[in-house]
This record gives sequence, structure tokens and C-alpha cells, in this order.
Amino acid sequence: MTEPEHVRPLAPATVLPLSDYPATNKQALHRRRNRIKCLICVTVTSIILITIVLSLVFTVFRVKGPIIKMNGVTVNGLDSTTGTQIQLLGTNISMIVDVSVKNPNSASFRYSNTTTDIYYKGTVVGEARGPPGKARAHRTVRMNMTVDIMIGRFLMDPGLAREVSGSGLLNVWSYTRVSGKVKILGIVKKHVTVKMNCTMAVNITRQAIQDTECKKDIDL
Repeated sequence: MTEPEHVRPLAPATVLPLSDYPATNKQALHRRRNRIKCLICVTVTSIILITIVLSLVFTVFRVKGPIIKMNGVTVNGLDSTTGTQIQLLGTNISMIVDVSVKNPNSASFRYSNTTTDIYYKGTVVGEARGPPGKARAHRTVRMNMTVDIMIGRFLMDPGLAREVSGSGLLNVWSYTRVSGKVKILGIVKKHVTVKMNCTMAVNITRQAIQDTECKKDIDL
């Protein structure tokens, strides 16, 4: 007689709680929201930093041209006689040119040798060279340059005596050049040259300068 076969019962199916699915979805959604928040924060921070840098570049870091000014010119070595008999005496005639340079930048302006030339009818009759220096941020530096006049070049002009005896004035013009660079935080470095042309009349009788007019130019 055959024994009946034993039937093994099937293992019960594992059923996950329904509550696990919403929890998993919530965690994924939370992580996604955190990533979006981080991305927004990074984007906003980058925009703010770019805005600050651009503002600094166009305001504080923007290199401005130094302001050059002619404060005055003094003449030494001139003399005159009475009446219209005006003459230049001796060869030791000089002009002291008083020039100031104002630095409007937020960093120092370092300049090399400065030059001042005096012209009479297109001919150089005097030259001066000033030493290099530095104009600190938002400060003004003053330069007094002594220009030795070359009388021989004046006397080469045949109309000199007529010009001086007629009006007592000697019309000359000066050219001053200051070249240097502005360097801000080691990042922004700009070469700057300021130039100034001045016309003036030397009053032989009064030994003074009058009718001074200047034009300025800046190369950035």
C-alpha cells in the first residue's frame, strides 16, 4: 500500500508595508530639493561675486588719469634799462617751473623722469629733467624744475630785438611730460602719460610771466 505524498506548504510571501513606499519617495524628493537649493545658492553667490568684481573694476579699480597743473613760472636773470632799451643781460637766465600732479586713483602712481622743455618759435631754448618719484593714492605731488635757458638760441633769431623792444614781451611755450604706471592690488596695471603744453609771455621789464594758457592731454 502506497503512502500518501507529503505536500510542503509554500513559504508565505513577504509583503512590504505600504508605508515604506511613501517614505522612500519623501527621501528622494527631499534630496532633490536640497540639490536644487544648493544650486540656487551657488548661482546667486556667483552672481553677487561677479557683480561686486565688475563694480570694483569700473569704480575703485578703474585707472584714472593723473591731473597735471601749472602752478607758476619764475624767471631769474632778466634785467632791463629805462625806456624802450630792453635787453637780456648775461647768460645765466633760468626759469623755475612749478608743476603739480594729482593722483585720483586708489593706488600709487609711480612715475619715471619728468621732462620740461621751453620753446621759442619752434626751437628748444631750455630743458630740464626731474627725478622719478611717487604720488600716493588721492594725493598731490609738487615738482619744481629749474630750466636753464640757452641765450645763444634766442640771439640766433633776427626778430628778437624788435619783438622785445616793441612790446617788452617774449612769447614762449613749455612742454611738460610725466610718464608712469598705476598698479592696483597687483592685478590692474596701467601705463599712464600726462602731457601739458603752456603758452606764456615773459615780461622783460617786470621779470615775470603773464598770459599763461595750458592744454593738457592724457594717454592711458
